Amino acid sequence: MKINIRKAVENDFGKIHALFVEFAEFERLPEKMVNTVERMEAEKEYFNCWVAETNDDQIIGYVTCFFCYYTWTGKALYMDDLYVKPQFRGSGVGTQLIGQVIRYAKETGCHKLRWQVSGWNKPAIDFYRKLGATIDSTEQNCDLMLS
Repeated sequence: MKINIRKAVENDFGKIHALFVEFAEFERLPEKMVNTVERMEAEKEYFNCWVAETNDDQIIGYVTCFFCYYTWTGKALYMDDLYVKPQFRGSGVGTQLIGQVIRYAKETGCHKLRWQVSGWNKPAIDFYRKLGATIDSTEQNCDLMLS
């Protein structure tokens, strides 16, 4: 099966949102998924996403990211989510998606790519280690919800 990696467009938001819901369920945190298609449309200038699409136009995965600045390293890209539907895992789709983000980070002059992985997600940890990523267990996430 041929997979096309392409930049997401506004017409994809409904399908991508459905994958957001799937990912929240996979992460065992469905109650934290509060985003909506309407919010995505209103905030689209901040939405940086690529999708993995089959030759029959089915979106089977996505990767989202945004620019940030780290005091120790400078300009960086933060990969917020990388998700592939379960039936397509192990077929190289995730590798293609993260490869796109790595290329984008390099093309835009970033010094680092950062992301998170759940400690229980051994397949993802193994995948990221094979890429050469260092997985740091020192830092903890801090979220302060504003709305």
